[in-house]
Amino acid sequence: MHYIYILSTTTLQYYIPLKYKATNNIITLLIVAFLCVSCRSVEPPAPYGACPTASQIAWQRMEMNMFCHFGPNTFTDKEWGDGTESEELFDPTDLDCNQWAETAKMAGMKGIIVTAKHHDGFCLWPNPHSTHTVLRSPWKDGKGDLLVLLRQACDNNGLKMGIYISPWDRNAPTYGTEAYNETFRLTLQDALSRYGEIFEQWFDGANGEGPAGKKQTYDWPLFNSTVKSLQPNAVIFSDVGPGCRWVGNENGEAGESCWSTLNIDNFTPGAGAPPTDTLNQGNRNGNLWVPAETDVSIRPGWFYHPNEHPKSLKELLRIYYTSVGRNSLLLLNVPPDRRGRIPEEDSLRLAEFRDALDTIFANNLASDAKIEATNIRGNNEEYGTDALVDNNFNSYWATDDDILTPTLTITFDKAATFNRIVLQEYIPLGQRIERFHIEYKTPSGKWETLTTATTIGYKRILLFTTTTTDAIRIIIDQSLACPTINALGIYLDEYDAFGQDPIED
Repeated sequence: MHYIYILSTTTLQYYIPLKYKATNNIITLLIVAFLCVSCRSVEPPAPYGACPTASQIAWQRMEMNMFCHFGPNTFTDKEWGDGTESEELFDPTDLDCNQWAETAKMAGMKGIIVTAKHHDGFCLWPNPHSTHTVLRSPWKDGKGDLLVLLRQACDNNGLKMGIYISPWDRNAPTYGTEAYNETFRLTLQDALSRYGEIFEQWFDGANGEGPAGKKQTYDWPLFNSTVKSLQPNAVIFSDVGPGCRWVGNENGEAGESCWSTLNIDNFTPGAGAPPTDTLNQGNRNGNLWVPAETDVSIRPGWFYHPNEHPKSLKELLRIYYTSVGRNSLLLLNVPPDRRGRIPEEDSLRLAEFRDALDTIFANNLASDAKIEATNIRGNNEEYGTDALVDNNFNSYWATDDDILTPTLTITFDKAATFNRIVLQEYIPLGQRIERFHIEYKTPSGKWETLTTATTIGYKRILLFTTTTTDAIRIIIDQSLACPTINALGIYLDEYDAFGQDPIED
């Protein structure tokens, strides 16, 4: 008699007689049925608290984008125009949005946001709801449209496009009256309906001319609903989102503790915003997912000024570590000059920046290390430690629901030298980890604290003095729900941007 032999993971033996001339299809069905029973997946962790939308996840994974402040202020050497500037001033001599996009792509940026309308009210596209636009400028004999050119450039270079349209308008005659809200709605409608997909709509709360000047009561529900009706996937930026929030400063620093959740009830952009330290840190268990965006300029000012120069490489690295490395997206402003091009010294600095990041994060020492966990969800390798180094965003190490303080132990084949550790939570299930610390093994076999930290979120980069050891362990001290971590990186940064001391808050 002939038999088909199947050995399961529990080493049970099943014998299927063939004397009844069972077909291969029947045998296959029996094997599949058995394997489905024996390999049933463990249920994934339930989402915890406020969680991101698909658009917010895609936005966060961009990590770095370019801001371009460009307009009449570029030609007047001002930061804030008063709205009385002649349209004749706007006349870039060699405007090249493709050069902007090439520069952004080279620097590792994934998108560009342009000041389509700043506080002076001047529109970089022929907005039919304003008389203060490129239509009345000498640039391209009044036939130019910068948003068309930027759209083409972003598409040609595989970048996403966003726009900043300031609600403050120092030129509009209806500003300060109820009628202005409808004018602004029509302005949004025009800009958001003619230039393809917009990944981020950037708002601020700037408002009015001072104590004795005009002040507008903005209809934020109207503005936000207009954006969502025309660009449903756009992430809306303001002090309170709803898509992402201002980080509370323009220094390039997210909070050492940085939650992606925020309580926004009874708050509005501008004067009605939460305190800046709340914007900087977010709210533990906030009621909405409103992650931080860190906006900072490569130069002292936001618009181009001939007497200013870009930040040093060390300054840019520091900004990267305190923005992207603290669960925030970095929006780096790189202002075009009066030609309409990114200045050469800025481009060169960005090339240095990209090269430094590529060098620092080229060799993940964790990839070849042995990684063990004190708990794996359901004891199923679907949630095992291999997920930490497989470069798959959607695979992650997770623990059982009741295990909130597990430990990861990383052992190297031989002593390794490093000073940066990267951790990433699987944010589609929410932000969970509240506090953790890392220890290293000394030559005598004793475990010593290497560094301590609070939140992780989408990405946390830990900085510490260069260390050589054959083992470390990551100990989660406090979590709001079972941890879910989808990436671990261990690196050596030899650029020494901070000397031998980590960043001090």
